Amino acid sequence: MTVSDEILVDVKGVKVHFPIRKGVIFDKTVGHVYAVDGVDMQIRKGETYGLVGESGCGKSTLGRAILNLEPPTAGSVEFDGVDIASLKGEELRHKRQDIQMVFQDPMGSLDPRQTVESLLLEGMKAHGLTKDAKQAATRLRDLLKAVGLPVAALKKYPHEFSGGQRQRIGIARALSVNPKLIVADEPVSALDVSVQAQVINLLEELQNEFGLTYLVVAHDLAVVRHISDRIGVMYLGALVEESDAEDLYTKPLHPYTRALMSAVPVPDPIIEDRRERILLTGDLPSPANPPKGCRFHTRCPWKQETKCDTERPELRVLTVDGVPASHRVACHFAEQIASGELKMHAVKAQLTSQSDRGGDTDFMGPATVTEAMSHPTQGNSGGGF
Repeated sequence: MTVSDEILVDVKGVKVHFPIRKGVIFDKTVGHVYAVDGVDMQIRKGETYGLVGESGCGKSTLGRAILNLEPPTAGSVEFDGVDIASLKGEELRHKRQDIQMVFQDPMGSLDPRQTVESLLLEGMKAHGLTKDAKQAATRLRDLLKAVGLPVAALKKYPHEFSGGQRQRIGIARALSVNPKLIVADEPVSALDVSVQAQVINLLEELQNEFGLTYLVVAHDLAVVRHISDRIGVMYLGALVEESDAEDLYTKPLHPYTRALMSAVPVPDPIIEDRRERILLTGDLPSPANPPKGCRFHTRCPWKQETKCDTERPELRVLTVDGVPASHRVACHFAEQIASGELKMHAVKAQLTSQSDRGGDTDFMGPATVTEAMSHPTQGNSGGGF
């Protein structure tokens, strides 16, 4: 499908912070989980934008914020020139006809007490898309044909289908209201590999047939590469790199993206043995207590003594030969890393202290049972469990 230069979704400075509350009688906020913390991105009409990152980076929360299923704490989400984040009540309900979602767990997203016919008709009736029973029946048959299911499926319940078939029902439900944008949150992660390919190919066929725009949230780099026109890489609530799909896979520039790509196996044993592997030290820091400066500096093998742990880098276009203006990176030293001026070094695992965010209230709790036993006041006041 031809991708237009016209912007369909314009995300500006979006933040989604979840309060951490403490207390039984007097409930007070003692901190926040910074799930999404300042994201700028644009999705063009007719394209597939892939959003990747490890579990806990905030990619699913960002997808839900675009639909206003999770109201943004700050920032704006403009869809077709309208700020979705500012809409309430009936205005938001009517606008959601244009933005639909395919959820990760097909069984959990389908009402087990409704037949497929009822599930598909529900959205159509809510938006006034069915004038009479004959028109509705024709529309239902067309939807099932589009997703490769027989008409007999209309009278069945979700538990009577396989995982791949349930995901096709979820896709049909999203299509039933004629949306412009579909947010697919891990659409194939719960499916077998053979079924994954069928669903991915189905999404591409439907995009060509109905002129759809996709935001595909996933952690499987192979899936994202196959289906996406552009890709954004998220780490701990922010975009660290954004590029056209082929540019990102042939020349990743951010240290985190390079580490992700080096983890993808190559089916050639000679190349696999010779290529560079980047093994990250430590785990993803807590989004309730993210590091200062660059969020990745606690695990980065190219970390420098200046800027990295004090200044948060902006997503910017690099002055590197052969790198197009569409390729943006959030790294202070991306040019020096790309040229080879900076070399990798060993990384010592760091523990981000709670005082880094200010305050002395312990809202994170004990990390282990041993810690809880050695500090009874953090667990049970009586010292037992």
